[in-house]
Amino acid sequence: MSKRDVIFPANRHALYEAHGYSAAVRSGELLFVSGQVGSRDDGSAEPDFAKQVQRAFDNLKAVLAAAGATFDDIIDVTTFHTDPEKQLATIMEIKATLFSEKPYPTWTAVGVNWLAGFDFEIKVIARSPKTA
Repeated sequence: MSKRDVIFPANRHALYEAHGYSAAVRSGELLFVSGQVGSRDDGSAEPDFAKQVQRAFDNLKAVLAAAGATFDDIIDVTTFHTDPEKQLATIMEIKATLFSEKPYPTWTAVGVNWLAGFDFEIKVIARSPKTA
């Protein structure tokens, strides 16, 4: 059995080690990225919601870059929200700056009641330009 082809950004945040998971795993031509939250380098949540969402996207960008990918390589997006009705406008504003041109990736938004101290999480599946 072969080992997982794991990807980590250059500045691994504390959550990967604290909770024992990989930032992303490459499988063939696909990259499966773990849920990214708006964490600071020490793993704590950014308290301002808009900044937390921006940090989550910045963390996602760092993982994609470590795999040689960009937002243009994203195929599928799943986001998790603790209060979708109040948060969606802020999320959409930030999301629109990153996915500004058609065709857009697929997107599923899920309302949840717990995200380990965070209010937003994003996970994606992307094409992997560098296959193993």
